[in-house]
Amino acid sequence: MTERKTVYKWFYVWQFEEEELWLNEMAQEGWALEEVGWCRYTFGKSERGEYTIRLEMRPFDEGYVSFMEETGASYIGRVFQWIFFRRKSSLGPFDIYSDMDSKIAHLERISKFLSIVGFANLAIGVANSMGANRGGWLNLLCATVLMYALGRIHGKKESLEKERRLHE
Repeated sequence: MTERKTVYKWFYVWQFEEEELWLNEMAQEGWALEEVGWCRYTFGKSERGEYTIRLEMRPFDEGYVSFMEETGASYIGRVFQWIFFRRKSSLGPFDIYSDMDSKIAHLERISKFLSIVGFANLAIGVANSMGANRGGWLNLLCATVLMYALGRIHGKKESLEKERRLHE
C-alpha cells in the first residue's frame, strides 16, 4: 500500500496558475495528485518529479478527456468546471495551451462562467434585499467576490492580448 496524504486547501479561481504551480511543486517533492474534491487534494507517494499536473476550466467532455488521454495524460477528476490531469514527466513537456490564443480562450471561458454566476448572485441578492427575505446580503457578498475574480481574470486576459499584439 502506498503512502497517501490529504491536503485541505481553498482555491481562488483567479489564482489557478498558482494552484497549478503548487500541485507541481508537490509532484517535485514526490507527492503525485491522485484525487480532487471540494477544497481537498489527495496525493500518493511517487518518485520526485514523476508527474506534471495541469488544470483547466471547461465543461466536462468525454471526447476531450479521451483526446488528453491519447497524449499520455491521465484524468484525475474535476471540481465544478475545473478538470485536473497528470502526465508522466518522462513523456516530455505537458502543456494544455499550445499558443497565446488558446490561453486567451481559456480565460474567456473563466470570464463567462464568473459573469453568469456573479450576475445571478447579484440579481438574487437585490431581489431578496427588496423583499422580506434578509438573506440577500449573502448573495451580494458572493457577487462582489465573483466580480473581483472577474476583474482579475480580465486583467490577465488583457495582458496576454497586449503581449500577442507585440509579437504580431
